[in-house]
Amino acid sequence: MASSQLEKTYDPKAVETRWSREWLTRRYFQASPQQPGQPYCIVIPPPNVTGSLHVGHALNHSLQDILIRWRRMQGRNTLWLPGTDHAGIATQNVVEKQLMAEGLSREALGRDQFVERVWQWKATSGNTIVNQQKQLGESCDWDRLRFTMDDGLSKAVLEVFVRLHEDGLIYRGERLINWCPRCLTALSDIEVEHEDTKGKLYSIDYPLAENPTIRLTVATTRPETLLGDTAVAVHPEDERFKHLIGKQVRLPLTNRTIPIVGDPILVDRQFGTGAVKITPAHDFNDYEAGERHALPRLAILDHHALLDPSGMRQAGVEPTVIDQLRGLPVSKARPKVEALLKERECLTKVDDHKMAVGKCYRCKTVVEPYLSPQWFVKIKPLADPAITAVEEGRIRIIPEGWTNNYLGWMRDIKDWCISRQIWWGHQIPAWYCLSCNAKQVLKTESRTTILSGATPIVSKTAPATCPACGGNDLYRDPDVLDTWFSSALWPFSTLGWPEHTEELKTYYPTSTLVTGLDILFFWVARMIMMGLKFMGDVPFKDVYIHALVRDAEGKKMSKSKGNVIDPLHVMNEFGTDALRFTLASMASPGRDVKLAEERIEGYRNFANKIWNAARFALMYLDGPRTVLPPTQRTFPDRWILSRLAHTIRIVATELEAYRFDRAATALYQFIWHEYCDWYLELIKPVLQTPEHQDGAGTRHTLLETLETTLRLLHPFMPFITEEIWQTIPHQGDSIVVQTYPVVDHRWDAPEAELSFSLLEQTVGLVRTGRVLLNYQPAQQIACHVGHDTPSRQHHLSQLQQHITHLSRGRIEIGRPQDWPTSRLLRLITEGLSVGIPVAEDVDLQKAIDRLEKEIAETDKELHRVDGKLKNTEFTSKAPPDVIAEHQVRLQTLSRDRALLTDSHQQLRAMLGA
Repeated sequence: MASSQLEKTYDPKAVETRWSREWLTRRYFQASPQQPGQPYCIVIPPPNVTGSLHVGHALNHSLQDILIRWRRMQGRNTLWLPGTDHAGIATQNVVEKQLMAEGLSREALGRDQFVERVWQWKATSGNTIVNQQKQLGESCDWDRLRFTMDDGLSKAVLEVFVRLHEDGLIYRGERLINWCPRCLTALSDIEVEHEDTKGKLYSIDYPLAENPTIRLTVATTRPETLLGDTAVAVHPEDERFKHLIGKQVRLPLTNRTIPIVGDPILVDRQFGTGAVKITPAHDFNDYEAGERHALPRLAILDHHALLDPSGMRQAGVEPTVIDQLRGLPVSKARPKVEALLKERECLTKVDDHKMAVGKCYRCKTVVEPYLSPQWFVKIKPLADPAITAVEEGRIRIIPEGWTNNYLGWMRDIKDWCISRQIWWGHQIPAWYCLSCNAKQVLKTESRTTILSGATPIVSKTAPATCPACGGNDLYRDPDVLDTWFSSALWPFSTLGWPEHTEELKTYYPTSTLVTGLDILFFWVARMIMMGLKFMGDVPFKDVYIHALVRDAEGKKMSKSKGNVIDPLHVMNEFGTDALRFTLASMASPGRDVKLAEERIEGYRNFANKIWNAARFALMYLDGPRTVLPPTQRTFPDRWILSRLAHTIRIVATELEAYRFDRAATALYQFIWHEYCDWYLELIKPVLQTPEHQDGAGTRHTLLETLETTLRLLHPFMPFITEEIWQTIPHQGDSIVVQTYPVVDHRWDAPEAELSFSLLEQTVGLVRTGRVLLNYQPAQQIACHVGHDTPSRQHHLSQLQQHITHLSRGRIEIGRPQDWPTSRLLRLITEGLSVGIPVAEDVDLQKAIDRLEKEIAETDKELHRVDGKLKNTEFTSKAPPDVIAEHQVRLQTLSRDRALLTDSHQQLRAMLGA
């Protein structure tokens, strides 16, 4: 075949566009329960329908694609099931912004029209990320694309909700929940992001009711909520205050008195003043304390987090105070309350205080604890089996270190608030009879409030009449389900549940889930609970948790910092394969990926190296090719086959262990250094000599190793491997459906590897000597080579032609004691000696200067590596393989240092002579 079959330079864009389209046209990724092979299934973590591909997606999806392509080539019946999430709050926000730009609002449209408008948006813009996923080369079965609000998944959601309600695991009640006053919806605990901030700690005096001269000083970070206080707590064993338990204090700025209670759970005697206020309607810990002491709950904030006049009146706040605070947000009410307390001489001091503030994970608004009727999943009965499944090893979490995080969170899990006060999503299938719930469903012109005492009718279909009274005046609960509720059903709902489909029978449980740590609790834990509950089996066998992608300095990427790496940009700039391989090579367990464009550019160079190697091979593949048994092949051929077998073994082992980084490193090391830098150089004399006796055998090995390497690399770099594979002699239509390489033990050639290590060491010493003496690469020199061990000396004689070719000079093999004694630089290591003649025109002083600079740099690196190995903080935390790498590096540097020092002494002696 002629080299013109590959262009001179690799053009990723053209290749990627062509093969993305071709693979889909040929339907290589289509799955079927009827296909042979052991099933292997991955369900994709569904990205938000509002999203665009970011670098976190690129990492997550690249790793999944590596797994699925690898398993497909192994002959497994693979299904990679794609889909998108309806992303309730995020999608509603996008469409509401569109309406605002048009001068409209969702309230003006009404619910039905607004939801229709969202569906229209989804039809026109919702496939953006899907098209970008295809651009990344994702080999999903795109015919099975699912959406969390499509008909099938909606049916599954209804089924699960109704069955959980029938089992007493879904209930409605008034609880203190996380409330976003901007999105106007409840949030679950894990939808709240906590940020450390600088706040204040206020010390406020509460006068004793029976003797106002005695004051109990309370410490709080939220003085504005004291208006809703219903008690003050002290520790029952605190000698300072225990005699006050049971007495009353006057609540500042109100006409109420509240009790002093003893509470060892709420009160930390070492914090603040040792006395804390209890506001059950505005603090989660206080809510629990209120339950323990049967305290009333007085809400003084409305659903916009504004000071509510009605709530303040019910809390007995003085009218003049109400007038000053009505309608104010917390940020403005706090300084006013502070001023009022100072006027009353109730504020004793204000200290700076670091505190954690909860914010909405979507809009970053400060979240308020808010008393509200909501729907909840009673979680503990679902969590216990999910804990057992991991403890018993039916689910593996990889890396194993995250298992304790999962178990710790699950053992302390709280009931899950699943209702959201938005319109886009799965509307809760519950109705209320307005006759039976006349006092519990309160309607005004602006909103309808369903109190916690209302009795719902839960049904998969809308009831025609009330089963209790027969009336037909029914009102549907307006709330929708938390987006994560439908996502929790993803592994089985996408396969057709609640129907008993062949897909469900074949592919469930799925094989592997690849995900980020940030959704271990949002999503992974909930899928495990739901899978065990409704399928009676775990949803997946392995959970691989990859690290986060950060910038080169290890900082979180954000648009405000200007440090975001756009995967679409770098794919366009350096090629998709370069990005994929970069991410795989950096996917070390437990370590964040510190990504820089320079790294991606480096792997673009790797792609170019592969391309040029293939072009070189194509130049010489014309002519006869002879298949010889491995033992009868030339030394270079035996060696490269042995190294390829070694690489196949490593890649298979590391992929089984989800060590994408090690597999990628092994591929890179083999292709760049062993195949391109050594093997192709070693066989050039044979290929470039017409009618060479080893030509036919070498051409076969060249093709065999290239084709095998392309198949081995394909899951990591699918586009370039397909393009090259198509140009070389091959069997089959596409590399996608070829067999993944397995180890052929006949290729193992330990004697060839031993000989190569001697060759590499010898050529390395010759090249070192050339550099030290500043000989030009093309300059022919006569070198002496010898070894202390007779058997190794014999090997050198067998390797002489290869050493001569790679060293660009005449090589004389002989005993070092027989070499010339003057102006010969001897480089000696591990019994091997290389003698480089020092020509008369060599500037010895400059050579010594170069050596001293090299010695200084070596010493600096030696000190750095040695220091790390002596640092207990490093050795206690670093993985064993990293420590081993540093130890080998230290040995190599020490050996280099000795060689350089000896050379330095020789050259100084020559200069002195």
